[in-house]
Amino acid sequence: MKDQLVADFYGYENLLPDEEHKILLHARSFMREEIKPIVNEYWARGEFPTELIGKFRASGLVGLAYEGYGQHEPAVSHLLSGMVYMEMSRTDASVATFFGVHNGLAMSSIYFGGNQEQRDRWLATMATMDKIGAFAMTEPLGGSDVAGGMRTTAKRDGDTWILNGAKKWIGNATFADYVVVWARDAEHHNVKGFVVEKGAPGFRPVKIGGKVAFRIVENAEITLTDVRVPEANRLQNINSFRDVAEILRATRGGVAWQALGVMIGAYELALDYAKLRQQFGRPIAKFQLVQDLLVKSLGNITASWGMLVQLARLQDAGIFRDEHSSLAKAFVTARMREVVAWGREIFGGNGILLDHDIVRFFTDAEAIYSFEGTREMNTLIVGKAITGHSAFI
Repeated sequence: MKDQLVADFYGYENLLPDEEHKILLHARSFMREEIKPIVNEYWARGEFPTELIGKFRASGLVGLAYEGYGQHEPAVSHLLSGMVYMEMSRTDASVATFFGVHNGLAMSSIYFGGNQEQRDRWLATMATMDKIGAFAMTEPLGGSDVAGGMRTTAKRDGDTWILNGAKKWIGNATFADYVVVWARDAEHHNVKGFVVEKGAPGFRPVKIGGKVAFRIVENAEITLTDVRVPEANRLQNINSFRDVAEILRATRGGVAWQALGVMIGAYELALDYAKLRQQFGRPIAKFQLVQDLLVKSLGNITASWGMLVQLARLQDAGIFRDEHSSLAKAFVTARMREVVAWGREIFGGNGILLDHDIVRFFTDAEAIYSFEGTREMNTLIVGKAITGHSAFI
């Protein structure tokens, strides 16, 4: 058997062929050597370590899933892509989110929403991280209802579009070179996607401060005031929100993998701590109640991992649907919430100290639980699929 994580109780990693498993081990080594030593410092400062961009560029991990544009040919399986994202999140969810926004949301918007010329124009430099991407959909007054209530508008003016509105919680936006902005056509009312390039007049991103989760991520609130975007920068294959949903379906599954990584990271920390922490003259790992928390955590991890393996198989077969990714996101993030709470409980008072790492996982889990569709919204997607009745209002 291949080397595997202590949390991989059923040996899911062994489903990867040897070549893909080597890539996963490379991602594990990269996160351990390049990322882990610096995350607490930047988390405490609430800043993104820009030197990581060059390190990611050299890692060869960007664009693995994009045929013809990634640093690995042919494109890898969805199972490996998911496990790589899990591995990043196992070390730090903020850094994984930076990667996921660029490599997932932004690149997939262009890969699936752009025509061949647009893919060639933007994706090669994004795959090498010479250019960084962001994805701007959520608005200050619109979250779950953004599909039907998007307030940002795009008005056609000859060969250009004029964008007006605001976006919020946009990761990477303070330094991104390309921001995929979603706006409603002022004339036809359907949603369109635009690539706004860095420095465009009227485009103003302001970093959001005061966060207690994802502190390393540079989330921004964006104002768009008469931002002119050429027709050549409109994603040509996006004609409605239904097309956008095709992109979100895949990225929502990615968030479930991220939640699994957070669970594993928290479990590993708690397990190690339980073996070392002495109370009443013996390690707390000998206490029945501590073992109960650890076993419940491992059960959540194992069940979630099994669900995501099958989700990846459905993706690779091209037959997965919205309700598949929605069930995974809703279920796995709920299990993650339990595991990080149990992990912090095992640490006792030390669980609120950054030096012990667990507090990062505990707070970051709250953000993961909410974004890419809340549990309630994903539940309604699955509910409609299994009953045939929509409960959306």
